[in-house]
Amino acid sequence: MRKKPRECYIIDGYNVINSWPELVLLNSDLAEARDRLIHMLVEYGAYEKYDMIVVFDALFTDDEENTELINPHFTVVYTGRGETADSYIERLAYDYVRQGSEVHVVTSDGAEQSMILGAGAYRHPSKEFYTIIKRAKKELRKGYLDKVKLPVSRNEIASNLDEGTLAKLDALRKMK
Repeated sequence: MRKKPRECYIIDGYNVINSWPELVLLNSDLAEARDRLIHMLVEYGAYEKYDMIVVFDALFTDDEENTELINPHFTVVYTGRGETADSYIERLAYDYVRQGSEVHVVTSDGAEQSMILGAGAYRHPSKEFYTIIKRAKKELRKGYLDKVKLPVSRNEIASNLDEGTLAKLDALRKMK
């Protein structure tokens, strides 16, 4: 039996940075905003068990396309000279849908959303996705951090030893 591929999220990186309140504040430091976005998306993807691809355009640079594999399920792509994140995302979405993957694209770009729907992928506006991420983070915190319970009583070694052993230990303690 063939294993069903994981759902894939393709995120328009700069579109999201310009839409999320805590990242917009960092807009003067794009490297920091990218790092924070990547951290949030890695956490979300791992929690929900999704493959995540975040795309940043490098349209106005002379750099070649660059891909960084953060982990087996998370990739960061910087498009090459002359290519927008939108065109890269559209092409990638078409390829994944043709392979039988369930694809979700995160962007607030109206034209790109239309193209994505035509490709057979799902679309999520950036602000809506922000709400989804925050809800998942809350569930994660509740599911894991709220379960920590401290013991009601002290767990001392003396309560697990017989009288003879306790007497011997007490004698050793009292010796000088």
